[in-house]
Amino acid sequence: MFHSDGAFSGFAVDDLDAAHRFYADTLGIRVEVLEGSGFLRLHLASGGSVLVYGKPHHVPATFTVLNFPVSDVEAAVDDLRSRGVETKIYDDADFPTDSRGIMREGGPLIAWFRDPAGNVLAVLDE
Repeated sequence: MFHSDGAFSGFAVDDLDAAHRFYADTLGIRVEVLEGSGFLRLHLASGGSVLVYGKPHHVPATFTVLNFPVSDVEAAVDDLRSRGVETKIYDDADFPTDSRGIMREGGPLIAWFRDPAGNVLAVLDE
């Protein structure tokens, strides 16, 4: 019988080693290597997890694959930028963002950034 207990999301990357370094070292997320499977599991502070898998000929997602709710978007952007993460990934034709990449109109404060595979991630007001 179908049930949603334990459901989780996943997305592809082109380089599992680079993804592991980025998510563990740059973002500080606990990353589990699922030995022999070609998968990583990101253990999120919320208690959930996300599966990351290598995919030949990977094409980055053009939409946000992972959102990080934060209490202070400005502080989160400052922190990400201090870690070498670029948060100004869209020009104003896509989304009206300020010089730091924060969109301030039309919804919660949000800033997007990319993982090494080019997938779009975001920090947004909780």
